Amino acid sequence: MKGRMIVLDHLEGREAAALMVDGKLQDLLVDNDSAPRPGAIYRAICDRPIKGMGGMMLRLPDGETAFLRQAKGLAPGQALLVQVTGYADDGKAVPVTDRVLFKSRYAIVTPGKPGINVSRQIKDDDARERILACAHEVELVEGYGLILRSCCAEAADDDIIEDIAAMMALASAVMADTTSDAEALTEGDGPHGLAWREWVEPATIITDAGSFETHGVLDQMIALDNPRVGLDGPSFMYVEPTRALIAVDVNTGGDTSPASTLKANLSACSALPRALRLRGLGGQIVIDMAPMSKAHRKQIESALRSALKTDSVDTALVGWTPLGHYELQRKRERLPLPKGLAG
Repeated sequence: MKGRMIVLDHLEGREAAALMVDGKLQDLLVDNDSAPRPGAIYRAICDRPIKGMGGMMLRLPDGETAFLRQAKGLAPGQALLVQVTGYADDGKAVPVTDRVLFKSRYAIVTPGKPGINVSRQIKDDDARERILACAHEVELVEGYGLILRSCCAEAADDDIIEDIAAMMALASAVMADTTSDAEALTEGDGPHGLAWREWVEPATIITDAGSFETHGVLDQMIALDNPRVGLDGPSFMYVEPTRALIAVDVNTGGDTSPASTLKANLSACSALPRALRLRGLGGQIVIDMAPMSKAHRKQIESALRSALKTDSVDTALVGWTPLGHYELQRKRERLPLPKGLAG
């Protein structure tokens, strides 16, 4: 099917969402009830400082622990409002921040950072003025700021105003909670909520039960159990998670032409963000490129930067190692896709 399609369904009782573009699976979200969702907000209790790191271990409800990197001025026993920033490795504390945001489809409310800002991606002056006028239709809480997202450019005024008002009300209610016990205040968005919030371009929405099967999502998910990813021509790469890192191995296949290694590496750069995104892989990533001249390294870096620019998960380009591998650091916004989930 041509065009964009958002498919909302459930897999083994888990909420799931898929983004299809021209019939090809481009993004996939599957819920996991065993870990706090990124974006969830907690009232946490400071437990113990981590000397030498400047961080603090926190107590969450139900005996869970969290880690706050910058904890200057905090003392054990102090209550603190924090937001989950990603998933933790097995046996490690949940990563959190004390810079809480309330994010929705059109608006982001920023407590403690007053001011109204419109996304820089909106260039048209008339559109910016219209969007700012919508913001002024809502009574903003003193000391709270507002960021109006790029999708406001195509949205109806009433939808923007309603979204701002809802987020401002939620932020006021959560920030006003002054209890001293560890408590879960918001759960964070599940796959269906994230799909509504982040996949904002026009698309056909499918919500029928069993739609993953009827629209070919399951068939494409089965291929994700295989670490091999086909590239242009005979070239391919393997994307394999280990306990320490994600290993990516690029191969030229049967192509022995002089330009084969550069072509394979450029193709791998283009395909890598999707391969990582669909598998839910993050953390340290080490790419073993097909053997090539050092003169081509800048071209490879440029291709990687361009491919990752439109990716939904923040990824930092770290650089080349002495052995000629390329390293990335990718935010753990998702858990790895369970093997065999598609049946």
